[in-house]
Amino acid sequence: MYQDFESELSWATRHMPRTRAAVAALPDLHGVRLACNMHLDLKMAPLVAGLLDKGAAIFLTTCNPTTVQNDVVAWLERRGAQAYAWRDMSVGEWSESFDRALAWQPTHLCEMGADLTTRLHQSPSGPQIVAGLEATGSGISRLNGVAPRYPIFNWDDLPVKEGLHNRHMVGLTAWHTFFQTTHLTLHEKRVLVIGYGLVGQGTAAAARAYGGQVMVAEIDPARALQARYDGWQVVDLASAIAQADVIATATGAKNVLSAQHLQQAQDGVFILNVGHVAEEIDVGFLKGLPHHEPMPYVNAYQLNEKTVYLLANGSMFNLTAGYGDSLNAFDVTLAVMAAGIGHIVGAGARQTPGLYLLPQSAWQPAL
Repeated sequence: MYQDFESELSWATRHMPRTRAAVAALPDLHGVRLACNMHLDLKMAPLVAGLLDKGAAIFLTTCNPTTVQNDVVAWLERRGAQAYAWRDMSVGEWSESFDRALAWQPTHLCEMGADLTTRLHQSPSGPQIVAGLEATGSGISRLNGVAPRYPIFNWDDLPVKEGLHNRHMVGLTAWHTFFQTTHLTLHEKRVLVIGYGLVGQGTAAAARAYGGQVMVAEIDPARALQARYDGWQVVDLASAIAQADVIATATGAKNVLSAQHLQQAQDGVFILNVGHVAEEIDVGFLKGLPHHEPMPYVNAYQLNEKTVYLLANGSMFNLTAGYGDSLNAFDVTLAVMAAGIGHIVGAGARQTPGLYLLPQSAWQPAL
């Protein structure tokens, strides 16, 4: 298994040249204690290994226990990283990982979801953080209610991340994962995409490209108008549920698909989530019903006389049941992350506390 991972890592590193160059451009990182709360899959390994080679001390936690690859974590621990993360860790263990990361006394944070920053700001004491990075829209939403004690740089809203990863990769890889998981296509299926942010836009476009008949539900009037101008059938969520063969949530908000909605769904509907937040679907309601797993990552719930298929238990589908972004596309994302780390240990560390967009001067050289 270890040798297999070495081969996979070599393959990933070969196809991520921007990341290699961005890591090589980083300064000496001795003295930097970086706590990373992020997806821990194969694509992250080249970056973390490079940071260790530059002298950084690393503590790894995960932003989603369902996306952890245990062999990745084990290999990075062999390389010198500390970690408290494994696939399908319990909610209590996951919460404990944040406390352990902060007790490790990091100097810098690199996050996807702002769990460490939120936990830190719930206490009047804690480690003295110099600067941090945040990579997700849901994390930025959480930080909007926080008065940061240090500068935090948002790179989710950068055009290269929004326009590439959010708009194109998430939806594309979600449907690839749907095909491999269910052995079905979207032909002759009515697909309901909930949310028309950039992730929703890409999810809808890819569904249509693969033969789906697509509807969009969006509560924001401006985004709903944009969806109409893009040519989509914009529908009311409550009334459209019963028409859908496949439902994809792409909002980053909690409880978007409630128990009441689920009761309106038709027999045989497939439900998946591509947003960062695992609670977009009321999974608790479904778990109280009789269920079984006819295929890996496909849970069949008996709701009255109907069967509702929930994919990957409502977790981020493309990365829990699939491989997420392609290596070449994620190479851009990871190179920008590496450049962001260079910024928070350099010029960004001198910013006053607050939430900032990662400056163009920091990330553009990584392209």
